[in-house]
Amino acid sequence: MAIRNSAKAIIVKDGKVLLTTNEDAQGTYYLFPGGGQELGETLPEAAVRECIEEIGCAVEVKSLIHIREYIGERHEYAETDRGVHQIEYYFECLLLDDLQSAAPSNPDTQQTGFEWVEIGDLLERRIYPKGIRRWIQEFESGGANSVYLGAFN
Repeated sequence: MAIRNSAKAIIVKDGKVLLTTNEDAQGTYYLFPGGGQELGETLPEAAVRECIEEIGCAVEVKSLIHIREYIGERHEYAETDRGVHQIEYYFECLLLDDLQSAAPSNPDTQQTGFEWVEIGDLLERRIYPKGIRRWIQEFESGGANSVYLGAFN
């Protein structure tokens, strides 16, 4: 089992965070834009590339906010994710392009689009990873910030 690095973007504007919308058998769910780091690519470069692919906009990568591990065999998706071990790096990012005319260039297979979600509504939405929702709320309200969040879903 190889450990995979993933760069994720936290894009906040006017009290809302930009998330990708996705569909599965249970309905709509949300993810932070981002994905796997490629060979020879820095994590910030991966975040920029993934944002272009998933939301159609380049971003400026600011500071590293959180690190989260996903160890598939420890979570509700253990049956399908048993061999998955991923370290996700969440970066504060700023949009560099106009989102109004954006079109994803290479969206994920279950991705249906993207949406601005009120930070106050994060706990009411089906967002993965579930455990990061309160950390985003605390960070945006100026509360305590822990960079390494551990392994959770």
